[in-house]
Amino acid sequence: MKELGEYLKRTRVGNGVSITEACEDLEFSTSHLENIESGNVKAFKDVYELKESIRVYAKYLGLNPDKVMDEFNNFLFQHTSKISLEDILAAQKKKEEQEAEHKKVKSPYTKEYKEKINLWPFVYVLVGVLVLFVVIYIIISSVYKKPERINELQSCREEISYEFAN
Repeated sequence: MKELGEYLKRTRVGNGVSITEACEDLEFSTSHLENIESGNVKAFKDVYELKESIRVYAKYLGLNPDKVMDEFNNFLFQHTSKISLEDILAAQKKKEEQEAEHKKVKSPYTKEYKEKINLWPFVYVLVGVLVLFVVIYIIISSVYKKPERINELQSCREEISYEFAN
């Protein structure tokens, strides 16, 4: 792909067209065209988008788009032919397993159920602990509470001490 990109760049420069002018005419971004000319295939998410961009660019430069597409297809063939047979077979097997999984008959009798965790014992223990804390709080607060009679007697004592003081 690098050779094809360099060929496109040489043709553009030979025609006296700047990269910004080509980008404006083709409505491409500068980085898009630079990636094509540098042979950076990884910058493109879709091979078909790259292929169409190269076709449009070749036509713009006055080149035979079919010849340029043949070169690009040769690059793709060389690139994809480097994938090992084991990888291809493994991918095919994985795809077949996924398709078989989707085609399984699912009925209430063959469906696998996950074991549900029973949370009620935890809830009962939590409620029990909360009730225990509330009972302990009530007991402690009643033990340390001053009786009301002492407060009444205290006010009487103040009256008596006031009478004696006069």
